[in-house]
Amino acid sequence: MQPGMKIKATEKLFGTDGIRAKAGQFPLDTDTVFKIGASLADQFTERLGRKPSFVIGRDTRESGQSILAAFYSGAISRGAKCQSAGVITTPGVAFIAGRYEFDAGIVISASHNPFEDNGIKIFSPSGRKIDDETERRIEEDIFSGVYKTGTPEEITHPTDERTVRREEFQKAYREHLKEFFINGYDLSGMKIVLDCANGAASAYAPELLRELGAEVSAINVEPNGRNINKDCGSLHLDDLRRKVVETSANIGIAFDGDADRALFVDEKGENVDGDGTLWILANYLVSKGKLVNRKVVATVMSNIGLEIALGNIGVGLVRANVGDKYVLESLLETGSELGGEQSGHIIVPENGLVGDGMMTMLFVLKAMREAAKPLSEMAAAFVRFPQILVNVNVSKKTPFDEVEAIACEKAILEEELTGKGRLLLRYSGTENLARVMIEGQEEDVISDQATRLAQVIAAELGGSIR
Repeated sequence: MQPGMKIKATEKLFGTDGIRAKAGQFPLDTDTVFKIGASLADQFTERLGRKPSFVIGRDTRESGQSILAAFYSGAISRGAKCQSAGVITTPGVAFIAGRYEFDAGIVISASHNPFEDNGIKIFSPSGRKIDDETERRIEEDIFSGVYKTGTPEEITHPTDERTVRREEFQKAYREHLKEFFINGYDLSGMKIVLDCANGAASAYAPELLRELGAEVSAINVEPNGRNINKDCGSLHLDDLRRKVVETSANIGIAFDGDADRALFVDEKGENVDGDGTLWILANYLVSKGKLVNRKVVATVMSNIGLEIALGNIGVGLVRANVGDKYVLESLLETGSELGGEQSGHIIVPENGLVGDGMMTMLFVLKAMREAAKPLSEMAAAFVRFPQILVNVNVSKKTPFDEVEAIACEKAILEEELTGKGRLLLRYSGTENLARVMIEGQEEDVISDQATRLAQVIAAELGGSIR
């Protein structure tokens, strides 16, 4: 395909975070994944004028190995050279793709989703996700039937799963984290509780922190293929909070299944989400003479309290659409040095173009060590406005402005919130959900307002409040 040639409209496979679906079902059935691997290999061959090389990693889901094998087999069927990094974090694969000069890094993961789901994310060696044109071309190839059905005999489990090469990749990633972020600092005397979500960080994060001198209590580090994210990790912080208080730890840290995000619990057992992390790191970077353009990139979901706190230190907040893909785009467009999401995806472009939960962890620990302050004190100046988020299962994603009852109720609420809050209404990029978010001064008032709008959406779009 020639540069600039338009891809015809077709059905979508890719959302804001790659492909995501139930494992074993379209498009994550063996045959389709085989074709996705073949399509990507052919595109890179056309683009590079040679056969490409890919590195593939996965999280701990029981479906990961078979999906990896199908993708690997499809890619090598078209001449690509592929190596497996085994079980590793999403940012680990992005790092390896760049360090070892692969043409792309592929991650088999569904991030924070339950084990029944899985997904495919594709990164360039720079750490950026593949461009929209490549995604559309893959979709066109799948739906046009250009590739024959793969036979079971063509599915090959990569031999690299059982070789020292995988260990080399994983060791290089651990050393990168230690050397780049700590630079001589150690964590001796610091008590840390880690929740690894029974995911990809389970074999990395506890060992890394112990090597740096911390006293580590690790929970949810025994993946069995089905317990990833189950009542643990960044979406379920209650057990972590209790453990921090019980053990008098300095900090608690929670990852999601592929460890591209991290959330924190302070020494008092209080949550510090991505907004709080952005506040802490913005202060740290300012103290180091960074944030030259005095901007931090967040999303439309970030609390208005972050905007106010940053303004008090002369830093502006730029809001991007939800999704680390859009945060990165805004970071690069504005030349900013720090960005992230409430969910804990944090990106510091100087250090890498992909959110990395373990990098974020080390950044926060280094900031704490240098400031000699507890996490609660470092987060204190960020005063959060009450925020209500209501999810509505929907049967279709009709634009809200095209549904008269929804548009009318939205307008009424926006009038009620003028000067004292804000409303954000959007669809999820990965699920059939409408999300109603309202911020304001009184929690009971905004809760009623969010419920009102959610009820209208459920009635109009054939859904139910979740």
